[in-house]
Amino acid sequence: MGHVLLDITMSLDGFVTGPGADLAHGLGVGGEPLHDWIAGEQTEDDQEALRRTYDGIGAVVMGRRTFDVIDGPIGWPDTDDDARPPIFVVTSHRPSRVRLEGWFEFVTEGIHDALKRAQDGAGERDIMIMGGGHLCRQYLYAGLVDEVRIHVAPIVLGDGTPLFERTTIAPIRLVQREAVHTPNATHLTYDVTRKES
Repeated sequence: MGHVLLDITMSLDGFVTGPGADLAHGLGVGGEPLHDWIAGEQTEDDQEALRRTYDGIGAVVMGRRTFDVIDGPIGWPDTDDDARPPIFVVTSHRPSRVRLEGWFEFVTEGIHDALKRAQDGAGERDIMIMGGGHLCRQYLYAGLVDEVRIHVAPIVLGDGTPLFERTTIAPIRLVQREAVHTPNATHLTYDVTRKES
């Protein structure tokens, strides 16, 4: 069975979107620079980080808000891609209609069921938890993540959707495996070891 990877971009002050994230502003108002390492003038190291984000991925898990942006009118383009892995959306209810028909499987039974379905769909390949911040937090705090990849963008947003929030859980120990710095982001990779008691 593959590893469970959390892969997300955040600002220096810990936000994965700016304030006011909605269908028209998927990264929030002023949040577009978060993805300069993806959509801006990429360095070779940015390109390698992006390649690593998708290589070896057998399934993707995302939250409902992320789905709403991706499936929205200015979301991902409707292109045929046989290489696209199955995408599982954790949600309390299925949407009434889907623009990108056939791309998503909706899971209403929670994060554990979504992960099991993703693992079944991925086979020996890895599963990527891609967002949003709330879903990434749930998986990490539940002890279900093997590797954390955070792309820290050189911007302070001041407000928006936080990746981390205050919690009463025991600390989660991480071992830094890699740090790659570019003008667009610092690409950090950590192995999740154990929770302290």
